[in-house]
Amino acid sequence: MAFAELNKHLLIRKILAQLAEERSLLLRAARAAHAEATHEQSKADNKYDTRGLEASYLARGQSQKVADVEQAIEEFEKLGTRSFPPEAPIDIGAIVETKSARDHSFYFIAPRSGGMEIQHEKREILVITPQSPLGKQLMGRTQGERLKIEIAGSRQDHHILMVC
Repeated sequence: MAFAELNKHLLIRKILAQLAEERSLLLRAARAAHAEATHEQSKADNKYDTRGLEASYLARGQSQKVADVEQAIEEFEKLGTRSFPPEAPIDIGAIVETKSARDHSFYFIAPRSGGMEIQHEKREILVITPQSPLGKQLMGRTQGERLKIEIAGSRQDHHILMVC
């Protein structure tokens, strides 16, 4: 199944919607962790009481996650929907379709948020980054190439059916 540029645009919108939802959840968690860290009951009763310190670490971590998701949203908003002719190497922004003896997979090469799964055009598309083990193996390859992809310790023969 070939993907039109409009469909890639819609895929990016779906990713942005999922990231916005994730940001909303993380913001609530960060606010709750901050409230816990600054609550009267979080003050240390003695030098061994670390509840307040632990809560402040949690609040800081949650806030960092929010910042990471916001940066991902910014990068996806700037990401174009460039075309990839059959001879073009796989790069950020490509949708890649591969087939092996065991499965038929679709990947979207993205600057961030690897591991996210998106339902699009009756297909499950896995968002991967160039830094991921699978992303490293696909980057620079072209439509029609055959390669051995190592996933979870097993090597499988894959055929790159489509890059767009």
